Amino acid sequence: MTHDTPSVAGTSLLRESARRTLDLEQQAIAALAARLDDAFDHACELILACRGRVVVTGMGKSGHVAGKIAATLASTGTPAFFVHPGEASHGDLGMITPGDVVLALSNSGETAEVTALLPLLKRMGSPLISMTGRPGSTLARHADAHLDAGVEREACPLDLAPTSSTTAALALGDALAVALLESRGFTAEDFALSHPGGSLGKRLLLRVADLMHEGPRLPRVALGSPLRDALLEITRQGLGFTCVIDADGYLAGVYTDGDLRRTLDQHSDLSGLCVDDVMTRPGKRVAPDTLAAEAVRIMEDSRISALAVVDADGRPVGALHMHDLLASGVI
Repeated sequence: MTHDTPSVAGTSLLRESARRTLDLEQQAIAALAARLDDAFDHACELILACRGRVVVTGMGKSGHVAGKIAATLASTGTPAFFVHPGEASHGDLGMITPGDVVLALSNSGETAEVTALLPLLKRMGSPLISMTGRPGSTLARHADAHLDAGVEREACPLDLAPTSSTTAALALGDALAVALLESRGFTAEDFALSHPGGSLGKRLLLRVADLMHEGPRLPRVALGSPLRDALLEITRQGLGFTCVIDADGYLAGVYTDGDLRRTLDQHSDLSGLCVDDVMTRPGKRVAPDTLAAEAVRIMEDSRISALAVVDADGRPVGALHMHDLLASGVI
């Protein structure tokens, strides 16, 4: 059995339906901006003054959106978690403390499982922020701050399935999270602390000391060594270079695979050469506490694949290779 895609004027009806949905949802989001008022400011103030956490709740599709809003708040500097309203009435209300702020979502504002929590929340004294599509609803009237997420109509052609309304609530939740983020002065470094497993976390948290080769894995030869010894050390350690260290233990320079190519181009006989004669002085170097991302930038700008790591006095303590940065996920 085959199914021919219906079309009108050469355009798929399926794509027409998708565009209509996207247009309606875009209009729903655009309408939110005009309705932002003092209640939004008050909601932000309640959360910023909160000594506990933001407890986000909602039922059905609103519950799914509430869970996402809670996750976004938590990852942008506002401690938050989701509580299922049905479970809250059967013991999970104990997860909410008087120091928390409750953000309750319900498009109708009359969801029984959510409104059933109102007397208990009032008794606890927990500030309540509601997000509904009906400013005159029970949930909206009993809230300390109400966020109007109403839409003219759902994108669903039957005007039944939550579509535009859930998109609008999700966008309003993002607007709330970003406003709080900026008010708190939340930085990329703060974001990385809550995302240590992500690529941003690696770029902002990993330091050279976390990745460098040290101890017996640090390639090194003494200043004045025959070039042959430097080449053997490069081969033995496999990092593409070796540190050249003076009598006092300081880094005098480095000798790299690139230096070897230049040496071969300039000298027909290598047997009498010392590493001092052909090494790079003083050589690129970084401190152990340098961000790994900064080490990447230095390597890319200098077109090199490895760096010597030195302490505050200039003594080599490690070696960093581009492969280490690749393996760690920094690049």
